[in-house]
Amino acid sequence: MSRRYDSRTTIFSPEGRLYQVEYAMEAIGNAGSAIGILSKDGVVLVGEKKVTSKLLQTSTSTEKMYKIDDHVACAVAGIMSDANILINTARVQAQRYTLSYQEPMPVEQLVQSLCDTKQGYTQFGGLRPFGVSFLFAGWDKNYGFQLYMSDPSGNYGGWKAAAVGANNQAAQSMLKQDYKEDITREEAVQLALKVLSKTMDSTSLTSDKLELAEVFLSSSGKVKYQVCTPDALSKMLIKYGVTQPPVET
Repeated sequence: MSRRYDSRTTIFSPEGRLYQVEYAMEAIGNAGSAIGILSKDGVVLVGEKKVTSKLLQTSTSTEKMYKIDDHVACAVAGIMSDANILINTARVQAQRYTLSYQEPMPVEQLVQSLCDTKQGYTQFGGLRPFGVSFLFAGWDKNYGFQLYMSDPSGNYGGWKAAAVGANNQAAQSMLKQDYKEDITREEAVQLALKVLSKTMDSTSLTSDKLELAEVFLSSSGKVKYQVCTPDALSKMLIKYGVTQPPVET
């Protein structure tokens, strides 16, 4: 029955559903997962890198984490080519705002303008929705640290802890159990790695399968975006008991 209604994004089914948008959300369910946790002194983003082949040259730049402006970063789950277009759009919007008002763009305003772009692709014929979900982490003077999640429909919401991508339901329920209101950044990193180790498809967590980024305030009061190096990530995984130290021969 649904086949009559899923040929276009602009046709509602009798139950009031847009099948193409729902299929886009399903595509994200097969992508590498990403987790964001809001703490009292920063926001932590952790992403799972899908290693498709041993022959593939590993990228020196990050695959899941992107800096949008000095005070906003995002983690991506879904089709990366779609994500690149939206990230470029967000970067341009952030710079335009800074040029006009001589101050950083409020985080929610940036998220909302990007979601407006996403929504347009669900309303006009001949276009397909963006097959990508984002976790936005940022800081502004109005609301401090913030974490937002958006999906292909153009919906977004503020979260204290959120998961997108593969096994996101299991990750979300674990976050619901273990998240505490006054969590520190270090505890947030530990929780994110623990949740990812339990919900990831691969048996062992290693630094080449993960990416970790943090948004926090430096000692001088400036917003800092920092991506964890593979060496530091390996030490962290061993420290928190998520993976075993390599056996020396």
